[in-house]
Amino acid sequence: MKKLLALALALAMALTVSACQNSPKSGAGSAEGADDALTVGFIYIGNANDGGYTQAHHNGAVAMEEYFEGKVKTLVMEEISDTDKQAIRSAADSLIDQGATVVVGTSFGFGDTLYEMAQSGDYDGVKFLHFSGNLMADNMGNYFGATEEPRYLTGIIAGLQTKTNKLGYVGAYPYTEVQIGINAFTLGAQSVNPDVEVNVVYINSWYDPAKESQAAEALLDQGCDVIAQHCDTTGPQLAAEKAGALAIGYNLDNPTAAPGAWLTAPIWRHEAFLIPTIEKIMAGSWTPESYYGTMKDGYMDIAKLSSLVSPEAQAAVEQVKEKMLAGEFHVFTGPIQDNKGNTVVQEGETLYRDGIWKTDYLVQGASSADI
Repeated sequence: MKKLLALALALAMALTVSACQNSPKSGAGSAEGADDALTVGFIYIGNANDGGYTQAHHNGAVAMEEYFEGKVKTLVMEEISDTDKQAIRSAADSLIDQGATVVVGTSFGFGDTLYEMAQSGDYDGVKFLHFSGNLMADNMGNYFGATEEPRYLTGIIAGLQTKTNKLGYVGAYPYTEVQIGINAFTLGAQSVNPDVEVNVVYINSWYDPAKESQAAEALLDQGCDVIAQHCDTTGPQLAAEKAGALAIGYNLDNPTAAPGAWLTAPIWRHEAFLIPTIEKIMAGSWTPESYYGTMKDGYMDIAKLSSLVSPEAQAAVEQVKEKMLAGEFHVFTGPIQDNKGNTVVQEGETLYRDGIWKTDYLVQGASSADI
């Protein structure tokens, strides 16, 4: 009865459920009619066609479903608020009622609710996967990626393309995940242009198209001529194009949204995690893990550089990228100071995953404000 009520509530809230359709808003559809197919349900914070964050997740889900050629089918719940626990639980229950035995939450804010469900004992046989969190249970794992790698590379491009030496960065929250990206971007820019400054505006939301655009406009008004972002939509890129500035996107290789501004973007290839994970689940060999994919793994990448990127920047990026892939270059190698003058990474010291995820500062040359 509890699950039926949850399903009714989900329908009443007009939550979109897409299953097994050949549509950009649904899975690939290859498993339709396969009664023994594994059903994987995805909860999205945004729309599958948002041109950024959610679309990158959705592309990974589609690629995964296509890979398994009928052995896996997907269900999708779109535009679920990650601050509304009831909506998150209702979305997960709806997916489970429709047969999902794997539930994937693709936003940080989904984590606490999914963890409560995983720990409750009411969902025997269901496995939960959560993007960007750190919660683990017997039936719940998490996954994320080394965003610092492509962020550093995009910083190199921004540092060589700027004419004002002012770079803008639209950030979601003053939170570790976002600060890691800002710091990597800033260090990359400073590696080729020591005079560069990075101005950050936090919008205090992961997904707010209007605020994303407003923040970019505020940065452009400050004289920033390259706009980067850690937010979900193409709003900052469109604002940059309108102002005659340049833009570095995020999440998705999407050069057509603002072609007059687009340089490149740090991007995710979520299928690089999903495919081997679902293979293990199907084989009965899966155990919860905290996955951290890299560029070498094929999970993180930098989008193809546009024709607006100078030959000098292209060569500089390629040189550092090769070293990253060979394990010869690590982004957070000291000495590094924060923007208050404190040494946060000593000379000769290198931060790896555990150390990186203790970040609670911005590096020297980066400053922030809220909108």
